[in-house]
Amino acid sequence: MLTEKIYIGCCGAYCKTCKPFLEGFCKGCKLDFDTGQRDINKVRCKIKICCFKNKSLETCADCGDEKNCKIVNDFYNKKGYKYKKYKQAVKFIKEKGYKKFIRQANKWKNAYGKLE
Repeated sequence: MLTEKIYIGCCGAYCKTCKPFLEGFCKGCKLDFDTGQRDINKVRCKIKICCFKNKSLETCADCGDEKNCKIVNDFYNKKGYKYKKYKQAVKFIKEKGYKKFIRQANKWKNAYGKLE
């Protein structure tokens, strides 16, 4: 089940239940970079560059400096409900682990959802 970590974006979005991903409009946050099908050097997402490329982390939950990180906090402070939910997801992963997060996230209908 932990191979499903590849579906968790660095920011806390969960691609596996995200409508654009499921409908084929999005390639996901981290998929195919490990095989070379996608070039990480062409990525525009600053969070992905910092977390996934530069620090080789699964998500910002694995970073010891996420609370002070300007890149991710600028993202979480954007207007919109989803940004707060992504932040909540990273906090949940940090506190309770990937396994519990994935178990709950697989029930969602979007890239974010309720966490208990």
